[in-house]
Amino acid sequence: MSKKVDRISFELGMINCFVEMVACGVKKMAISPPLYPDDYHYVEPLSKKMVEAFGIKSHLEKSLLITDLQTEDFTKGKWAILYYKDDPVLEVYINLKDRKRELERQGQYNEANRKDISREFMRLLSYPDDIIDKKLAQKTPESPFMLID
Repeated sequence: MSKKVDRISFELGMINCFVEMVACGVKKMAISPPLYPDDYHYVEPLSKKMVEAFGIKSHLEKSLLITDLQTEDFTKGKWAILYYKDDPVLEVYINLKDRKRELERQGQYNEANRKDISREFMRLLSYPDDIIDKKLAQKTPESPFMLID
């Protein structure tokens, strides 16, 4: 007899793990799985409960920074919750997003700048340098594996 795993429960399990990793200092920042806006209302109160229980902070991001970490399609039309312990971590993320926007406005968002912002974003997410190098060496970004679509 098999049971079906529902998407909301799966996402909450991922969030619980990420929140704990941030609280324990394993990650500076973590991102929830991309959430459909209609699902956010189910996830938000439980996410908030986890954030409070672990003593960290969160920020709703309706337009996640797109880098070489994942494809744009992975988050298109979806929201994400950023998890972090200290406000300067969120400020670094916001500054990266602003920097990308300014480079795009100036017509200078070239491959080198894209890789630089991607590297800084992955470091913010506490990826090890060898994994960052591997991801940046790919011709096109790959979306993370998700058990549930």
